[in-house]
Amino acid sequence: MTRYVAFLRAINVGGHVVKMDALRRLFEHAGLSDVETFIASGNVVFSSAARKSGELERKIEAELHAALGYEVVTFLRTVPEVTAIAQYQPYAEVEFAAGAELYISFLRERPNAETERKLLNLNNEIDEFHFHQRELYWMRRRQLGDSAFSGAFIERTLKAEATARNAKTIRKIAAKYQTVKH
Repeated sequence: MTRYVAFLRAINVGGHVVKMDALRRLFEHAGLSDVETFIASGNVVFSSAARKSGELERKIEAELHAALGYEVVTFLRTVPEVTAIAQYQPYAEVEFAAGAELYISFLRERPNAETERKLLNLNNEIDEFHFHQRELYWMRRRQLGDSAFSGAFIERTLKAEATARNAKTIRKIAAKYQTVKH
């Protein structure tokens, strides 16, 4: 059994409120086991014998769409992948001591070089982007209101769906689940 983390887009935002116990039941109904939710922002940890994450993502999306009546894009990572994402440090710690925030966007696949370059060309004194594997790291040096960018803008620029989490949340998930053996 592989331990996965599902990062769900469109859960508990924009009027799409789903109670965490109901979300757990939906995942269990999809045949997944050891289901837990992590904070109420669409993070679900579960076990599955499935080895092809793309097929499993589509299965979860279909189950959620049927139950909720709207599309819930799903991004899966194994617990070891989440741990590696949490440990990856593309920026110096001094940035965060000065008040910067780091957000990690999950993508289905890494964009091509031209698309990456298009987003990286937008780096400025407030916002800085960095790609690593299937994730986009976004450092914001001031509050969100000071940024010219949003998650929707990033998706349009990448021409791909994504869902973002604060790096603190990713580190908490990694710390809680990295020692669980499955």
